[in-house]
Amino acid sequence: MRDPEPPAGHPERRLTTKEAAELLGVKPETVYAYVSRGQLSSRRVPGGRGSSFDAGEVEALARRNRRESAVSPGSGGELSVRTRITLIESDRYYFRGVDATRLATRHSYEEVAEWLWTGRLRPGVTFRAPGASVAVARRAVDALPEHAGPTDRLRVAAIAAAVADPLRFDLSEETVLGTARTLIPTLVAALPPVHGGHRDDDPLAHRLWTRLSGRDADEASLRALDTALALLVDHDLAASTLAVRVAASARAHAYAAVSAGLGVLEGPLHGAASGNAHRLLLEVLDQGDAGPVIADELRAGRRIPGLGHRLYQGEDPRARVLFDLLEDIPHAAPALAAARDVVATTARHTPLHANVDLALAVLTASCGMPATAGETIFAVARTAGWIAHALEEYGERPLRMRPSGHYVGPRPPQPLPEQDTDTDTGGNMDTGRDTGRDTGRDTGTGRDTAGSRRG
Repeated sequence: MRDPEPPAGHPERRLTTKEAAELLGVKPETVYAYVSRGQLSSRRVPGGRGSSFDAGEVEALARRNRRESAVSPGSGGELSVRTRITLIESDRYYFRGVDATRLATRHSYEEVAEWLWTGRLRPGVTFRAPGASVAVARRAVDALPEHAGPTDRLRVAAIAAAVADPLRFDLSEETVLGTARTLIPTLVAALPPVHGGHRDDDPLAHRLWTRLSGRDADEASLRALDTALALLVDHDLAASTLAVRVAASARAHAYAAVSAGLGVLEGPLHGAASGNAHRLLLEVLDQGDAGPVIADELRAGRRIPGLGHRLYQGEDPRARVLFDLLEDIPHAAPALAAARDVVATTARHTPLHANVDLALAVLTASCGMPATAGETIFAVARTAGWIAHALEEYGERPLRMRPSGHYVGPRPPQPLPEQDTDTDTGGNMDTGRDTGRDTGRDTGTGRDTAGSRRG
C-alpha cells in the first residue's frame, strides 16, 4: 500500500507536473524548462512515466515569479523586466554571462544564436530554409512595390512563412527553436538577390552578402559581416525587443512576435539609424571634409548619426570590434578615415564616441551596399535575439506585460459631446470628407468609439 501523501506545508510534500504547473501558472512544458535551467529539481515517479517536484521549491519559485515578473519601475522611471539573456554593464555586454564581443569574434552568427537560445554551442551549425517556405515568402515579397524598404520585405516574408507553417501555434520550446532555425534563413532567401554565387549550405553571412552587394566577397569582408550579425544578435530590452516580449506575453506565435519587432525596428532611432550614418559618410567622402557636413547637420537641428549611446559612457564595444575588423579590409580605408573625421570634428562640439551604427555604415559604404543595408543586417541579426526573448517570455505568466495607464484627461462625469453644427450632415459624402480634412477632425467617430470599447 502506498504511503499517504504528506499534508500541505510538510517539508517532504511532492507535487505532480500538473500541480506544479498550476501553482506556477504555466504550461507543463515550462515546468520542465525550469528544470533544464536549474531552477527546479525533479524526481522520477517510481514505476511511472512522470516526475514529481518538491513543493517548497515550487512555491518559492512561484513567489519569486510573482515578485519579479511584473513590469515594475526601475531607475529613472524606466521599465524593468527580468531576463537571463543579456547583461550590459561597465561598457561591456554579455550573452548568458559570457563576453558577447569574444563570442562574436570566435564563433559564427549561427553558433552565437544557438548559444543565446539554448546555452549550448553547436560548432559548425548552419541554418537552412525549407524550399516550400522560401517559395511562399519570395512570392509575397516579389509582389511588393519596387520602392518597398528592407524591413517591409522582411515583415512580409515573416508573415508569409507563418501562413505556410501549420505548427506556428505550437509554443513549445522545441517547436519554436525549429521555427527560429528555418525562419532566419527564409528571411534572407526572400530578399531580392543582387549577386549570384552562393550555396544553400553556406554560412548565413555569405547568403546575406549576395542580397546586399553586387561585388564579389573577400574573406575579410565576409568575416566582418558575420561578426556584425553576431554582435547585433541581442542588446537587452531595446524597443523592438520589448515589443516582441509584449507579443509573446499575449502568446502570439514566434512569427507574429518577430513581426512585432520588425515593426518597431523600422524607426529612424533604432534599426534604421545606420542608414543615416551611411548617408553622412558618403557626404563626407564627397566633400573630403567632415567639417561642413557636421555644420549642416547641426544647423538643421539634427543630431549627428552614429555617435553616442545611452547605455555606454565610452565607445560602444560593438563598434570597437567592427572597426578593428574593418582595418583589415583595404577598400574600407576611405570610409574609416571619414568616420574618424566625423568623430574628431564632433568632439569639438560634444565628446561623443562612435556607436555600432557608424561602424555598420563604414561596412556598408565600403562594400558597395545601399544605405538600407545596415537596417537589413540589424533586422536579420536581431531576429535571433527576439526569438530568445519570446522563448523566455513563453515561460512566464501570460499577459504580465500589461502596465497600467496613468490617466491625465478630464475627470468624469463629462457631458456627452454635441454635434458640430459646422459639419455638413446632409449626406454629401464628398463634402463630409473635405470638411473633415480641412478642419483636421477625424470624421470616423464610429471607428474611434469601437476602438475605445476594445481598449
